[in-house]
Amino acid sequence: MGKHHQVFRNHRQEHALTKSRVVVAAIFVLMMVGVLMGRLFYLQVVEHELYQTKANDNRVMLITEPPPRGLIFDRNGVVLADNRPIHSLTVIPERALSLPELKKALSESVDITDEEWADYESRLKDYRRPYQSITLKSQLSDEEWSKVSVDLYRLDGVQVEAQLTRYYPYGEAFAHAVGYVGRITTKDLERVDRSAYQGALFIGKTGVEEYYESTLFGHPGISKVEVNARGRIMSEIERQNPTPGKDLHLYMDARLQQYAYDLLGNYKGSVVAIDPNNGGVLAMVSKPGFDPNSFVRGISVSKYAELREDKRLPLFNRALRGGYPPASTIKPFMGLAGLEYGFSSWTETYYARGYYQINPNGRRYRDWKRSGHGWIDLERSIIESVDTYYYQLAHKMGITPIHTFLSKLGFGQTSILDLNGASAGLLPSNEWKKARYKEPWYPGDSVNVGIGQGFMVATPIQIATANAAMAARGHMYYPRMVSQIANEPATFEGNDGVEHEIKLKDQRNWERMVKAMEKVVTDARGTGRRLQGTDYKIAGKTGTGQVFSLQEDEEYDADNLDKRLHDHALFIGFAPADDPKIAVFAIFENGGSSAKPADLTKALFDAYLYDKYPKEYDYFKEPSR
Repeated sequence: MGKHHQVFRNHRQEHALTKSRVVVAAIFVLMMVGVLMGRLFYLQVVEHELYQTKANDNRVMLITEPPPRGLIFDRNGVVLADNRPIHSLTVIPERALSLPELKKALSESVDITDEEWADYESRLKDYRRPYQSITLKSQLSDEEWSKVSVDLYRLDGVQVEAQLTRYYPYGEAFAHAVGYVGRITTKDLERVDRSAYQGALFIGKTGVEEYYESTLFGHPGISKVEVNARGRIMSEIERQNPTPGKDLHLYMDARLQQYAYDLLGNYKGSVVAIDPNNGGVLAMVSKPGFDPNSFVRGISVSKYAELREDKRLPLFNRALRGGYPPASTIKPFMGLAGLEYGFSSWTETYYARGYYQINPNGRRYRDWKRSGHGWIDLERSIIESVDTYYYQLAHKMGITPIHTFLSKLGFGQTSILDLNGASAGLLPSNEWKKARYKEPWYPGDSVNVGIGQGFMVATPIQIATANAAMAARGHMYYPRMVSQIANEPATFEGNDGVEHEIKLKDQRNWERMVKAMEKVVTDARGTGRRLQGTDYKIAGKTGTGQVFSLQEDEEYDADNLDKRLHDHALFIGFAPADDPKIAVFAIFENGGSSAKPADLTKALFDAYLYDKYPKEYDYFKEPSR
């Protein structure tokens, strides 16, 4: 039988221990409460403004509203780039059906292409604020609008929104000059203020639309809205309306532009007309063109591929980037260079055979007139476009004086002030050939450049600029598109290089060269004599640019050549010659005879100076809005 030990409890000690524990716990609780109260005091009193701001940021959202884009007008108030309301089908993904169900529901009301669905899915992945709509189909037809409107009650998240979109009333003739807008891409956002373009759909891509993007875009509006926890807009608290973009007024004459485009007929080519008194571009044509409206809301992949693969290159801006041999249109400027540097004179005569040789037994550089021209002087060399005169002149000069003088006229550089993408062409030099071909400059190279062939390449805008400088007797303006921004004259930062005087040792040489160019038209042997019979004086110069090089004794036979190998046909001219108002350069690619651009130029002179347009161009007389 075991022993039992009785344990006696010390109630007083237990009570004391319990009491001490309660006190410690109470102190701990009070300390935690103190810390909590301190934290609450810190958050609600000390950091009140900070957290109030954060709370408001979660509750209040700023939404930008893109402004109406500025319009573009021609010199007579004709609208070349307009804003027109359209109805677009948009979807708020947070409220919409699943994608397969949405496709099935909408298929009964409107035809949506696979490309449009693919674009919608792609933009679903881009960043956007909650409950922001995404455009699914732009420019609904009236029939589509009606069908969708009837079914909207059962299409959650689908709505029809009225939007302003760019519209180009006159299409392809103006596409390269005015340009177009297109959907904003990630690359576009790298060159603009992202915050300003939040919510914007379009941005200038080419032409005037691109260069003056910041002016045309304006300033976005801002709406302060209250949102719920899911980001859905509940109410608008405050609103600042957008400021529309500024309107642009061009030097361009819309009728002249369209007329020049049409006069090119089925030929590829370019026409540039400039006011020699201010450098304003009156017309800048590149043919073929394209419909800029197809780019506004997003061109289809198949349509874009068709344009890119077109052998006529409708997307290529020939006026700014087309590289052509200036051919005989360079001769008036070569003649002035010879006078300036003492290699020729107005009285010196030269016997022009049907060919020129650097060495007695060397290559024969042929004249276009195989029998030669006999004894001629500088003036007669312009009138009859004598190749051999310029062969020998260029040989005597060498490339350095040629390069120095022609660069003063804008060759070898991008001259237009307010369009991007212009090519500098090629004004060759000793240094250029050494760098490019690792070879020295040969006398034969100079001979070819003397008639605007060989290595020399110029763009239509460059040749037109030099032509306008000749018309202005050496007062050279670099061409520009925009004359006014809103109601203020357009200016260029620093005004550096916008205009300058090309000083000659004898300034009378400008006038004498103009007189020689007048005789190109009035003289019985002038290469532009077909333009005789006007009530005003025309100064001009014809040109025929070789597409390929002939061998020394090879004959040019257009009848047995593929059309693409035919010579380019060129003409420069200005009128009235004694007080020029318009200077024109025209080129017909593979046009053969310079008669084509000469006739075109005369038609433009008659139209611009005396309003002799065909009746079908009367629709340009009244502003389109």
